[in-house]
Amino acid sequence: MAKRIFITATNTDVGKTYTTKKLLRSYAAEGMRVGAIKLIETGVSDEPSDGLELLETLKELNAEFVDVTLEDIVPITYELPAAPFVASQGKPLDFELLNEKIAKLEELCDVLLIEGAGGLLVPVDGSFMMIDLILFFQASALLVTHCSLGCINDTLLSLQSLKNRNINAMVAFNCRENDSSFDEVSAPYFLHTGYDILKVDQDIDEISNLLYNL
Repeated sequence: MAKRIFITATNTDVGKTYTTKKLLRSYAAEGMRVGAIKLIETGVSDEPSDGLELLETLKELNAEFVDVTLEDIVPITYELPAAPFVASQGKPLDFELLNEKIAKLEELCDVLLIEGAGGLLVPVDGSFMMIDLILFFQASALLVTHCSLGCINDTLLSLQSLKNRNINAMVAFNCRENDSSFDEVSAPYFLHTGYDILKVDQDIDEISNLLYNL
């Protein structure tokens, strides 16, 4: 079985796919066969855009993915841009399909990145939240968080949820151009309390190494 790492975030549009692609390149540069799957993508009217980005990256980095299709990378899609529970009208999650796709991809890679949708407490169906899938698929987790005002609260709430479920996890900060206040208004707290500030853009190789050994 490949090393499984679940990429989650404090909310939607924080940078899960962006970070996943960065990690894929980092692991590939270390000589690993890389793979990725986005279990569910909502807001899909034609092709799943996040899944397409992942597939293009994988075909560039791993020659064994030559016959892998978009449906392998994103097994479940919904048109409504909402939580999977809402977008599917309460339909139970097809775990048999997800396990089948993961098993197929794991034959082609040494490390498999599993990208979630939205944040940790996004309802997937009537029984599962997104966070529950991390345990179900026996993965460690990377929490991608933003660097704008409010990131302390958002990050700590998500970390507490992961801790409550005994999930091995670490944090990466995805700072964007308009997050210039981070070093002044948020970073001092994280540094004071002993959190490592690892940024996706500048520390991706360190992040990938720590994740792999988590």
